Amino acid sequence: MIYKRKPVVFIIFIFILLSVSANFGRVKTNDIPYVILISFDGFRWDYPQRGLTPNLELMAQNGVSALSLKPVFPTKTFPNHYSIITGLYPVNHGIIFNDFFDKFQQKRYKVGDVESIRNAQWYWGEAFWETAERQGIKTGSYFWPGSELKLDYRRPTFFEFYDHDRPYPERIETVLKWLSLPAARRPHFVTLYFDATDTYGHRHGPNSPETDQAIRRLDNILGKLFDGLKQIGIEHQTNVIVVSDHGMSEVSDQRLINIDRLISDFKFKTQGDGPVMMLNCGEDEIDAIYQILQRQQKHFRVYLREQVPEYYHFSAHPYISPLVLIADPGWSLVRGISSNLNYRFLTKGNHGYDNHHLDMHGIFYALGPAFKNGYRTGTLLNIDIYPLICAIFNIIPRQNIDGKLARIGFILKQ
Repeated sequence: MIYKRKPVVFIIFIFILLSVSANFGRVKTNDIPYVILISFDGFRWDYPQRGLTPNLELMAQNGVSALSLKPVFPTKTFPNHYSIITGLYPVNHGIIFNDFFDKFQQKRYKVGDVESIRNAQWYWGEAFWETAERQGIKTGSYFWPGSELKLDYRRPTFFEFYDHDRPYPERIETVLKWLSLPAARRPHFVTLYFDATDTYGHRHGPNSPETDQAIRRLDNILGKLFDGLKQIGIEHQTNVIVVSDHGMSEVSDQRLINIDRLISDFKFKTQGDGPVMMLNCGEDEIDAIYQILQRQQKHFRVYLREQVPEYYHFSAHPYISPLVLIADPGWSLVRGISSNLNYRFLTKGNHGYDNHHLDMHGIFYALGPAFKNGYRTGTLLNIDIYPLICAIFNIIPRQNIDGKLARIGFILKQ
């Protein structure tokens, strides 16, 4: 008699356990917050002071705003976007420049080269979408460096291959469609990227009417996102974070440093130009070139790789050249013997300079249920955004990151 009851009791127990598990899963899904991380490329820290950004002002009044967002060095687009999403300095996540060379494998990483930017071997850090997907949270990316790698398990569930000319409204509409999917399928973390302030800041300078127009345009597109979130009914569950990767400084063809003229007796190769230049030469010539450049330091500084100041976090990487040159803000390191240089960044604005210089700082705004209301803080570090988002989702971050929740966690409600 007892023997016959055991299977019945066991089956009832399993049925109850499965029911509880199913309900628990649904509750957990409903409880997962939403985070939309938006990048306004080249949006300098002080652009919101121009009175052109009512939607950012709305975020400041009802959420969190920072005096500025400090980028990592060099203050370039790909290194900083990947630092934001990994919590690592470039020397630790691998993307040290927009364009650099691996002398060991004789391979080049270059922004704009589809093959290299999708090759996972360059990306040493773990992006947030990898951390989240591994812990059961679906993610999406409508453009972000590192989001379109060829390895499936290193990509978000939803992603788009980069298309510079993709209309901004289309990007917003697609993200809203993702967020309108059935609850079990939709992403809870999404990135968005917009280039306008960087593009027009380069072409016309940070203080131009064209850049002002780009500022308005980006703020307007932010308003369209807010409207869309209201229409699909998740505005009160969604945390929106708006950042920029770097700022912008005015440059001029009257502020050039021609390296070829300074060390004309030597043969050498360079990586990068403008704000930062890395120089390669024969090992027996490194010290001689260093001594010559050091004597001629005017509007730039030259460092042996191992002597780059620690505050730059830019020496402990095998792809960094033996000599690193850093121009003063507004000055440009160039190559060419001719006085009529065809220098691709000789427009009106550039970035890549010392990340401690305020011109290079970007913005940080955050609005949503996870954040304090009307809270104004000082400068934040972009490497701290990764652990911040991990805290919002209550998931475990990678333990080897450079970012620290202790430096930014105070902006959260709890």
